[in-house]
Amino acid sequence: MKFMMRERVFSIGDDFWVEDEAGQRVFLVDGKALRLRQTFELKGPDGEVLAVIRKKMVSIRDTMVVEREGETVAKVRKKLFSPLRHSMAIELADGQEWTATGDLIEKNYEIESDEGTVATTSRKWFRIRDTYGIEIGHPDVPLVLAVAVAVDELAAADREKDDD
Repeated sequence: MKFMMRERVFSIGDDFWVEDEAGQRVFLVDGKALRLRQTFELKGPDGEVLAVIRKKMVSIRDTMVVEREGETVAKVRKKLFSPLRHSMAIELADGQEWTATGDLIEKNYEIESDEGTVATTSRKWFRIRDTYGIEIGHPDVPLVLAVAVAVDELAAADREKDDD
């Protein structure tokens, strides 16, 4: 399945719809303003919260966690030592490990597991400015979208550090 997402996925307080290939609004990413830590909620079209994505306050590496019903289901971290500048480790609660590699800043990267490609993102699929696509080949679409939100937010923090 392919979905369309905005390039700078979010800044805190921004809301935005994720659309499917037919242009239907299928998920809402709700950026929560006025929170001590960066927080986003991934909601279904009827407003039900499918996942909460939040930045950990204290950690050695920048980390975002994905939660469902109060339980952590994934942690997304920048790799400490990586020959590729833009590489992130994703630890799932069930013990699986995924890796996001590629050009995270430009949104051309892959999320991979031991079994193969989980998702691929690309700005090349869309001509709309500030938009990129994500093609998901994993059955848990909300989990993969939540991980992509976390990857995008951590990559944006890197870009902001580079600009300083």
